[in-house]
Amino acid sequence: MRRPHPRHRMRRAIPTLAVAALALGGLAGCGDDGTSDAEDTASDTASATASDTASAPASEATDGAEAAGELLVTPFYVGETPHGPRLFRELHAGVAATDVVGFLMDGPEDPDYATLVPAGSLVDGTGLAGAGTDGAYTVEIADASWTERPAGMSAAEAKLAVQQLVWTLQTVQTGEDYDPTAISAAPVEFLLDGEQVDYLGVPSGAEAQKELNVLALVNVITGLDEPLSGDSATVGGVASSFEATVPWQVLDADGADVTDSFATAEGWLDHLYPWSADLDLSVLEPGEYTFVAATADPSDGEGPGPTVDTKAFTVE
Repeated sequence: MRRPHPRHRMRRAIPTLAVAALALGGLAGCGDDGTSDAEDTASDTASATASDTASAPASEATDGAEAAGELLVTPFYVGETPHGPRLFRELHAGVAATDVVGFLMDGPEDPDYATLVPAGSLVDGTGLAGAGTDGAYTVEIADASWTERPAGMSAAEAKLAVQQLVWTLQTVQTGEDYDPTAISAAPVEFLLDGEQVDYLGVPSGAEAQKELNVLALVNVITGLDEPLSGDSATVGGVASSFEATVPWQVLDADGADVTDSFATAEGWLDHLYPWSADLDLSVLEPGEYTFVAATADPSDGEGPGPTVDTKAFTVE
C-alpha cells in the first residue's frame, strides 16, 4: 500500500485556469542509461512547438491560486526497470506552487519508487520567467555545499536527480484533467544568491533528456487514487510498448490474478503514448488490490523483459 505523502492534498476537481496548452516537442537526448554527458544533452535541445502553445509564466498561471493550491503536479521518481533506473511519475492535485520542489525532497508515496534529490538541498518554490524557449524555470539551491555532488552519489545518480527536477517542473499543469503529453521546453536554472550555479555538479540550464532514454516505458498515472466503487473505472497512463500493446492485470491481496486484459496505446516506438483501460469492478469484491501494467515482450523472455508499473487500490 502507498503511504500518505507529506505534501499530499485531497484530490479533487480543480477550476480551470487561463493557461495555454503545452505541446510535446523533441527532447534533449542521452544514452540508454539516461546519463549522457552535458554536451550531448545540450546538442539536442528541447523546443516549443510554437510560442503561442507554450505555458504561461508560473507567476501568471498561479495568480490567486498559490495559497489554495491549484496545480496538477507529477513529481518524477526513480524506479528499477530492465533498462536500469528510470523515472516514473505520481499525480498530485491541488498543489501550491511553493510545494512542487518539496515533493522531490520528501520522496514518493509508492514504495516501489525512490528519490535521488537530497532532502534540504533546494528551497521550496519556483517560478517561470517568460514562456516557451524564451523562459526558464528557476530553483534556489539551499547553500553552496549542494553545488557539488555529495559523498556517495555517483555522477549518473546526480544527472538522474536533475532529470527528476526538470521533468517535474516541465509537466506542472492547471485545469481539471491531467494531460500526460503536455510538457514545456523551458530549461531549469539553479540559483544561489541570485547567481547561476551548478547543482549536484550539474550545470545550470538543465534540459530534459530524451523520454525513451530516461523515463520508464510504462507508467500508471490516473484512475486509482480514491477508493473505487460502482460498475467500472478507467485507469490511464503512458507507454512505449511493442505494437502499442499494454498488458494489464489485477491481483488480489494474495497475489492471485483476478482479471486481466490489455490496453492499446495511441502509438509506440518514438514516444511514450497515452493508454487507458476500462476496469470492470463487478468482478472485484470489496477489498485491496494491485493493478499491474507492463510493456509487451515479443522476445518471450529472451530479451531484458517487460517494464512493469504497479499501483495499489481499494474497492469499496
